[in-house]
Amino acid sequence: MDYRATRNESVDVNHSSNDLEILNEVLAAFRKLEADSQERMLNTVATFLGLNPRHNLGMSPGPANHAVAAGNQESLFSEDRSISPKQFMFEKQPKTDVEKVACLAYYLTHYRGVQHFKTLDISKLNTEAAQVKFANAAVAVDNATKRNYLAPASKGSKQLSALGEQYVLALPDRERARSIAESARPRRKSRKTSQQRTHDDE
Repeated sequence: MDYRATRNESVDVNHSSNDLEILNEVLAAFRKLEADSQERMLNTVATFLGLNPRHNLGMSPGPANHAVAAGNQESLFSEDRSISPKQFMFEKQPKTDVEKVACLAYYLTHYRGVQHFKTLDISKLNTEAAQVKFANAAVAVDNATKRNYLAPASKGSKQLSALGEQYVLALPDRERARSIAESARPRRKSRKTSQQRTHDDE
């Protein structure tokens, strides 16, 4: 699991459902804090666990590269918060409306401090980012939710999910992003296995 800190190994895309559940809880807890408090809390946790997140991530003091390089994920604290939504979308290169929604949700969350948002917020930021207008923004947001890139929030709002965060961080590396999405899908039990169990029970 990775959230603004990581252990010595690189981020493993093969998250179990339990990993994602815990990551969602960690994200929700950190989002209740102000930016300076988040960083202070991260450093406290890292110190308590004997970790050095900046060393482990190979960070440099310069502007962050928003793409996730192979075996290396940038800490969210190191991101250049001055980047425009247009530049962010250019770097992420979303190809579908669902990916656009995920990227815009990520930008709202980490660059605008908007943790809970509505479809209108996504549409407005899409226009600000000079992106092609959604054919149907509500459908795009709904589809992003079905793909688990967004999660329900209070009063009918949405929020960025742990999977959505990992997916956007992986872009524009589409192969890695696809691997992250596929690893989070629950595995279906084969019909053969189910039939065998029924037979055994008899």
